[in-house]
Amino acid sequence: VQLQAFGGGLVQAGGSLKLSCAASGRTFSRFGMGWFRQAPGKEREFVAAISWSGGHRNYVDSVKGRFTISRDNAKNTGYLQMNSLKPEDTAVYYCAASRSGWIEAAGSEYHYWGQGTKVTVSS
Repeated sequence: VQLQAFGGGLVQAGGSLKLSCAASGRTFSRFGMGWFRQAPGKEREFVAAISWSGGHRNYVDSVKGRFTISRDNAKNTGYLQMNSLKPEDTAVYYCAASRSGWIEAAGSEYHYWGQGTKVTVSS
């Protein structure tokens, strides 16, 4: 499956952005989907994951209550709604797909990756 993430940009602290991940190729609905991020000088970090059906979600503690992951299998698209953004959310955000179909938190469990979209939150 090919993934393309978009929707990043520059936003002030407290603002919102919605990232999208468009999938093509194999049946997107069979895959679990995750969002990861990598800030400058830091390792890649798990952000959120959603199961193939959308019935299960998983978030890193630092984004709970602020970010919402969702998907529309009919449109082969996943989303990450980010509210109450903080400067520490600044990073390149990547979407990924996992053959397990589950809410994987480890990057090693993902088999397909998008190219990343940059999010910058100014203070």
